[in-house]
Amino acid sequence: MTDRLSDLLTRTARLIAGDGHSAGLKPVQWQALRYLAVANRFSRTPGALTTWLGQTKGTVSQTVAALERKGLVARSEDSEDRRLVRLSLTPAGYGLLAEAPEAVSDAMTAGLATPERAALEALLARMLTGHLAKRGYRPFGQCADCRHFERDAADGAPHRCGLLALPLSDADADAICIEQEAA
Repeated sequence: MTDRLSDLLTRTARLIAGDGHSAGLKPVQWQALRYLAVANRFSRTPGALTTWLGQTKGTVSQTVAALERKGLVARSEDSEDRRLVRLSLTPAGYGLLAEAPEAVSDAMTAGLATPERAALEALLARMLTGHLAKRGYRPFGQCADCRHFERDAADGAPHRCGLLALPLSDADADAICIEQEAA
């Protein structure tokens, strides 16, 4: 006997993943662009992208190289640690995301009432978090929801990361972070 919920989740995931074929990009390339658009500055590295996508280093390296060739992503050395590579979207990358057609996931959830959206979000978050924890994967999460997040930092910055001892902007607080630990 088949599990109807599992089948529905699998089909939904395939439709969402297939969404990425527009603009000549592979689904993983779209996912990488979307990740880089919402990740904080600490999380825009090939290693963090590899963790987020759940792919191999080789696959992510090829994905980043393809996005670089298309002029959508740029690599740079970290100003403080030359061994570290930082990734960023180029203006063309931001432009492509801004012009992207409506995502399948957005279309699927558009008709849901606010309470339905909230319930679905909570269930999916619980499912994903549980799955990631069982596998020993990092959960990522919004910086402002982290136990290391310090609002109204004393050093003049709007906020501070207590883990990394670095100032955070309001934009950082809204971004996702590989170091995030739920508060």
